[in-house]
Amino acid sequence: MEHQLTTVETAQKLGLLEEEFERIKQILGRTPNFTELSIFSVMWSEHCSYKNSIVWLKTLPKDSPRMLAKAGEENAGLVDIGDGYACSFKIESHNHPSAIEPYQGAATGVGGINRDIFTMGARPIAQLNSLRFGNPKSEKTQRLLRGVVKGIGDYGNAFGIPTVGGELFFDECYNINPLVNAFSAGIVKVGETASATSYGVGNPVFIVGSATGKDGIHGAAFASKDITEDSVNDLPSVQVGDPFQEKLLLEATLEIIQTGHVIGMQDMGAAGITCSTSEMSAKGEHGMDIWLDKVPTRQKNMLPFEILLSESQERMLIVMEKGHEQSIIDICNKWDLYCEQIGVVTEGGQLRYYQDGELVAEVPADDLVLGGGAPVYHREYREPAYYQEAKKFSIDQVEEPTDYQAVAEFLTTHPNIASKRWVYRQYDSMVGTATMTTNAPSDAALVKVKGTNKSIAVTVDCNSRYVYSDPEEGTAIAVAEAARNIVCSGAEPVAITNCLNFGNPYVPEVYWHFVGAIKGMGKACEAFGTPVTGGNVSFYNQSSDEGPVFPTPTIGMLGILENKDNKMTLAFQNAGDAIYMMGDAQNDIASSEYVYSYHKIKLTPAPYFNMDEELKLQAAVKEVIEQKLINSAHDVADGGLYIALLESAMPKELGFDIETDKNFRKDAFLFGESQSRVVVSVAPDKQADFEKALQNKGVNFTKLGSVTGHDCHIDGELFGGITVAKKHYDTALEQILD
Repeated sequence: MEHQLTTVETAQKLGLLEEEFERIKQILGRTPNFTELSIFSVMWSEHCSYKNSIVWLKTLPKDSPRMLAKAGEENAGLVDIGDGYACSFKIESHNHPSAIEPYQGAATGVGGINRDIFTMGARPIAQLNSLRFGNPKSEKTQRLLRGVVKGIGDYGNAFGIPTVGGELFFDECYNINPLVNAFSAGIVKVGETASATSYGVGNPVFIVGSATGKDGIHGAAFASKDITEDSVNDLPSVQVGDPFQEKLLLEATLEIIQTGHVIGMQDMGAAGITCSTSEMSAKGEHGMDIWLDKVPTRQKNMLPFEILLSESQERMLIVMEKGHEQSIIDICNKWDLYCEQIGVVTEGGQLRYYQDGELVAEVPADDLVLGGGAPVYHREYREPAYYQEAKKFSIDQVEEPTDYQAVAEFLTTHPNIASKRWVYRQYDSMVGTATMTTNAPSDAALVKVKGTNKSIAVTVDCNSRYVYSDPEEGTAIAVAEAARNIVCSGAEPVAITNCLNFGNPYVPEVYWHFVGAIKGMGKACEAFGTPVTGGNVSFYNQSSDEGPVFPTPTIGMLGILENKDNKMTLAFQNAGDAIYMMGDAQNDIASSEYVYSYHKIKLTPAPYFNMDEELKLQAAVKEVIEQKLINSAHDVADGGLYIALLESAMPKELGFDIETDKNFRKDAFLFGESQSRVVVSVAPDKQADFEKALQNKGVNFTKLGSVTGHDCHIDGELFGGITVAKKHYDTALEQILD
């Protein structure tokens, strides 16, 4: 076997710790050669092994009667949605690649998350994305934003899956390190899924899809370190995507699964052939002999470690039943894809990699993977000093504004609140003809499940400013808001996936953010009955100059709309309808866009949140929708009540005339972001029944006023016409970027 002597210095250059190098020598009973050390370096990177996070991830709830594949078991979560169908869904990050090469970084993020879905046997039907960038007026932010949005749009549009929603948030903490989180959901008939496993001695191992190149080598390790000025030198760690090839791979993969002869399959994402061979073998408790010279390559004379670690896109590893090789070859020929047998399944758990007949690496599969021999760490965590300082904030420190119209206009045109039309007009939201919320917007995107009367509801949510203020409470709010969005659209929340974006886990204050976020997510998911199906941990989102980004645990939530007649829009429908706020107002402006951006007070607690009130509110919203007592529902979130009213008024260019509650400060009532509130509109003849339903549920409400023609009035004061407000809202971001 080729033996390039390695040292602890070699290991450290590959991102391994000295004690990890010693452990590898113990596992192998010898010093690893460079190829073997490279294998361990990517498989033991945080990106693949979750070595700094798994002890806390294991505390999250993972079970429900609907769960068909638990977190960590497969490429993506799988939830029974009834009528013989299941939904596979997942969210993942592509932050580091997007910081260096935004177009390909974002495009391959979209490609990778969709492969996770169709590797399960599910056909993707909906995509969302959650994006975070720095100061929108800076040249760098605009370059990154343009590249990322174009990458997502070009790949998703060409691949043919609609982008149905998402979020975009700006803060200077993301100046160096943007966050690009991609979500995908797909549908499969129960029993027609594929598993990421390998077993059966002598079964053939195929690589299917594109040829393997030098792009993405050490990409997993690259994603497991801080961004620095030298990170541009890691450009080869960024993969290159081809959406048209991915479309061919999708169709071929689903056809191969239909043969009934697939033992297992896994897409080649992080760590490429290394990851797929080791994870499938470990799960199936078998080994593999892999012949690297059989792998189709784009460059000549690629070294073994380059072939093993390449993250070239649009590739699958598939184990077939022996004797059925021709079926996979014929299908791949039909779709004009590379299809080469590169190995066989073997007895025991050893992975042996050969090049031209020579054994170049031999490693035990189980010692490479999460749940096996990969290291697991309990990191130190410590409450940062600012946390107690933030708690000292009082609303009394802030003078009430003298010009409320000026505040309203400031928030309406703030890039975190204003329309993201500049982004979503670059995405195709209607390909597939199943999207239900394009012309009748709702708080969550609704996509029809063809062949049934039901739809899935999907949303991505996280206010990272709340999480920075209080990780546990802020993350619980993120789960609650996602559920509130699902419920306001008429659907029932069923499960979540998460993308956990944090700084360096070796920094105790950063790890404190992470631990708090997991605790908050766990208690909220238990409360809502929405288990965690899986997701992604992305540490090292920080730069040497500016420190970590806000802790950003993005929540992707799946809901089910059993009956399309219960679909609910956020848009006011008729002049003369009454406007109500369900839930209680608070004298609270903490962590609001109003206090953070208008008053420039950066250190405040998370906004008011009470889980019991939230659960009662959501149950009441569900009931009044099912009883057909309301015409619209929209949750109060970023920008507070005023922005919720404006967003409900704009779709049909209707106005509103409301009175504020004098028991509260007017700025808190209008612009505070205290949780557990929903704005609804009610036809005059249903007001009595609506109020009675809420009283029976024990949910407080305030009758604010009524939907009007075209103007907006608050406490008798004209706040302008809705047409003008809509123009400002729609064009604010474009004016900054164009």
